[in-house]
Amino acid sequence: MQIFKVQGMSCGHCVRAITQAVQSRDQAADVQVDLAAGEVRVASRLAEEQVLAAIREEGYQAEAA
Repeated sequence: MQIFKVQGMSCGHCVRAITQAVQSRDQAADVQVDLAAGEVRVASRLAEEQVLAAIREEGYQAEAA
């Protein structure tokens, strides 16, 4: 499980956008978003940089936790 700190998430749309962005690169990815903590947890075959790139392409600031 990879954990990322993501800024700018505030609603269900954010959750869907991030989930879809990661799953577009790995359909089997398990994406868990914690809006209150500003965390995204991802279980995926993708490398950390690939997940970060997917999140950042949606317009969010993200870094490995």
